[in-house]
Amino acid sequence: MSSELAYKIRQIREVETSGRGEFSQLIGIAKKTLEGIEQTGRVPKGDLLEAVCKKWPKYTLWLMTGQVDEVCGQVSPDIERARRELKQTGTGTN
Repeated sequence: MSSELAYKIRQIREVETSGRGEFSQLIGIAKKTLEGIEQTGRVPKGDLLEAVCKKWPKYTLWLMTGQVDEVCGQVSPDIERARRELKQTGTGTN
């Protein structure tokens, strides 16, 4: 489970920010803490998970359960990435 959460945190970071520095600043953690989580698969603490969910609530369901519910606005980073690509090409619906 720990490496799965670390992977999910990284996926959110890659879609929503320009890098570890920006992500760390936005959620209020040290960059070294984030590096440790991503590089070693260490289990993120509850306050870090809460900060991520507060900053990007659309990923809460996916982060915690691996599920999505687009009707309710709960998506994964892959879905968000695809939406952005469609928007850039002018083929998106939003």
